[in-house]
Amino acid sequence: MGLPRYTVAQLRAAEADAQRTLAAGTLMQRAGAAAARQIAQRIGPRRSVAVVCGAGNNGGDGYVAAARLAERGHAVVCWALAEPTTEDARAAAAAWRAGGGAVVTSLDAGCAFDAVLDALFGIGLTRPLSGDYLKAALWINSYPRRSIFALDVPSGLDADRGGWVGGVPGVEAGTTVTFLGAKPGLFTAAGRDAAGDVLVETLGVPLPASETSLADVQDFASVCRPRRHDSHKGTYGSLGVLGGNIGMVGAALLAARAALRLGAGRVYVELIGAPQLRLDPQQPELMFRPLGSVAALDALVVGCGLGADEAAHQALAWAIASPSALVLDADALNLLAADASLAASLHERRAATVLTPHPLEAARLLGVEAAEVQRDRLHAARALAAHTGAVTVLKGSGTVIARSDGRAWINPTGGPALATPGSGDALAGMIGALLAQRFGAVEATLAAVWLHGAAADAHGGDVGLTAGDLAPLAARRLIELRRAASG
Repeated sequence: MGLPRYTVAQLRAAEADAQRTLAAGTLMQRAGAAAARQIAQRIGPRRSVAVVCGAGNNGGDGYVAAARLAERGHAVVCWALAEPTTEDARAAAAAWRAGGGAVVTSLDAGCAFDAVLDALFGIGLTRPLSGDYLKAALWINSYPRRSIFALDVPSGLDADRGGWVGGVPGVEAGTTVTFLGAKPGLFTAAGRDAAGDVLVETLGVPLPASETSLADVQDFASVCRPRRHDSHKGTYGSLGVLGGNIGMVGAALLAARAALRLGAGRVYVELIGAPQLRLDPQQPELMFRPLGSVAALDALVVGCGLGADEAAHQALAWAIASPSALVLDADALNLLAADASLAASLHERRAATVLTPHPLEAARLLGVEAAEVQRDRLHAARALAAHTGAVTVLKGSGTVIARSDGRAWINPTGGPALATPGSGDALAGMIGALLAQRFGAVEATLAAVWLHGAAADAHGGDVGLTAGDLAPLAARRLIELRRAASG
């Protein structure tokens, strides 16, 4: 299972429990020492470091980190934005001063340091950065990203949701050393850019089970098992791709081609806007025919270029009524949002169903604005899964996968190279391929989303990737995982 993610409330409770049995300041000492160790490993010996300290316990962590860095031979100065307000932070600041540590109340733009440590605010920030704190964040951001380190969370970031508190951007770190447990906001929305590399230091505090985790290969272990030699194409299921209205045939073809690459045994395509098309010259293995004439499809992918006309509506109604596992993407989601009868029929399905909305599509389905979805991506994905009963994939930075009981995963792979036309169609086809091979809905979805992102990572850049490139790269990554699983 991937690394668990914990809310602020969960971490506060765990911290309070630990402090009942620990001496005062123990967790702060552990946090500062852990941060200093991680930072020292990354900046090299005898560097100059500025630690920007706030008034609370995050600032206290900063004073302890400063002391431990100084012990390692680094030249450290602490910039105090305010006097400490908690007992532990006051003790840490006093110890820093007593040991000869430098504390200043301002730093010039002309000051130069090899590294800067953000210890302004931790997980408890509820108001947007402003005044001197905002100026300090901007000063921190004037340094190269690789030189910026954040304690617990970058100041200004909502630890639970990944957005900027109050919409005011804060510190963007190259590395975040986070304490006790990982926070969801570090891995989705603005958090993926703000946090940089995330290092988790548990500080010896036990944490309960969490209903949110980072997706990991272990979560789709059965997909990574090598195929048996004694098998054939029928072993790996049949998939139907239904879409491709007038002017949007390419979307359905991208999904179908991706499904072939991810191992579906047979892939059938019905193009409602181009029924005369009977051959894909690039992928002649695809079979074109009305899907109603194909017996016993294991899975369906519906919505890629589907359109919104009557033919599209009828096609979606037929697919929802089918006994096949179902992936609904793009136009299928918009039709669902606009037609209560289709949405009601979705609730009656017994076969596995997966929805793959981007934020605007999710907003239409939930009857809210897209900005509300983005403010709390985990909540939106869970709400949509609970509302529809379907496994939900909320695409975007830190894609969220949720099931109807509230269990959720944040996907760690992928990046801006996926911001290219048709990448969502390729993902829908990949999920469909794994469903056709009779993997469980959650496992198939986690695997496809992870591999889709891993394909972009393998590309190695942030531009130049096309949707047609994704499935071959994903298949290569899956082959590597299966080789590793076979020993």
